[in-house]
Amino acid sequence: MLRELADGERTVGELARPFEMSLAAASKHIKALENAGLIRREVRGRTHLCRLDPGPLASAHEWLSVYERFWTERLDVLERLLREDDARKSPKTQGDDV
Repeated sequence: MLRELADGERTVGELARPFEMSLAAASKHIKALENAGLIRREVRGRTHLCRLDPGPLASAHEWLSVYERFWTERLDVLERLLREDDARKSPKTQGDDV
């Protein structure tokens, strides 16, 4: 639903359609997104229009990027150590063809 809203406002029905869910179920999902501060809903007559509020997502992305850098560095070190270990276990020496 958030991906859909990134392209612009949508009605509850438009948000429910790709997931083949009832309007009641979609409404529950939307309410959870509203409570999390990720979307805003505006009622125009009988139509409920939803739009993305990117602020909380930007904060989450910033927080997650710290851990992304942390784990990328750790995995790079692990890869280097594993390659060094493999190189030590199978040294290529000349003269072993005899």
